[in-house]
Amino acid sequence: MESPELSFTLAYVVLSFCFVFTPNEFRSAGLTIQNLFSSWLGSEDVGFIQYHIRRTSITIVVHSALPLGYYMGMCVAAPEKNLVNIYQVGDNWRAFLLLSLCLQSVSWIIVFYWSRRRWHNHPISKVLQAHVQPPFSSWGSVAVSINTEFRHIDKFATGAPGARVIVTDTWVLKVTTYHIYMALQSDCHVTVTESTQHHLSPDSASPTEILTLRVDSINPAVTPFNIKLNSAEYAELREKLRAPIRNSPNVVIHRTLGELFLETFKAQVDLNQPYALPHGQRPMMTIQTASSVTADPCGVCCVWVDGSPAV
Repeated sequence: MESPELSFTLAYVVLSFCFVFTPNEFRSAGLTIQNLFSSWLGSEDVGFIQYHIRRTSITIVVHSALPLGYYMGMCVAAPEKNLVNIYQVGDNWRAFLLLSLCLQSVSWIIVFYWSRRRWHNHPISKVLQAHVQPPFSSWGSVAVSINTEFRHIDKFATGAPGARVIVTDTWVLKVTTYHIYMALQSDCHVTVTESTQHHLSPDSASPTEILTLRVDSINPAVTPFNIKLNSAEYAELREKLRAPIRNSPNVVIHRTLGELFLETFKAQVDLNQPYALPHGQRPMMTIQTASSVTADPCGVCCVWVDGSPAV
């Protein structure tokens, strides 16, 4: 393979990989499906379900066009191969072009099938139909419920756009590149199945612990799914999640330094012996409960005297 052809191939493979598995740099530059097709996708806050039905559809069409884009790019990068004239190219290139065209055609056929009957055949619509039970009379009413709760500012949301975890008052949602998994909080239970330590993190200099949680539903039509999140967000998830959370026997969740400090401080305070004041003497200093004690990075504890922080 000649140098221009090799250079273009390597560059195209890297760019395609980054476009599909979008890193932060591509996301910051706006090279995402959400940004490039924002005018057609609309607003996620206005119609969460409709937005992701359109997003997953256009994602399949664009991703399936990458092989065809490589062939068209090679027509420019290697003009001596004369790839524009399909009757004079080699059998390998002709087969590659045929497969690329078939892949692109199949993606359009799939999206057209999904769009029939007002997107009734889309996989996200199928997932919504699995939750059609009282109080939801149709998959449209399920979509309205999710759209309404997604607009609430008190929802729990974390993760990159291609792997987001969203917990509302009623729903547990996992948004992926091509699909959305969902479960009713009242019908599901969550199990912490794995805990992994990552010593290198682009967002933090300290080691990061990633938890894997499995969401199972008593509804047999709902497919179980896994969600991943940082252990630092685990406490916030528990506050929002009303479904029970169980820990696998072999999983240990390491707490943050602040949580360990508060627990140690509270345990030390509990060891203190009660002191009886002489008659008529009032206490000059009160220490608030461990849940309200704060410490700076140097480990200095904030002590309260007569209701005000001591200097």
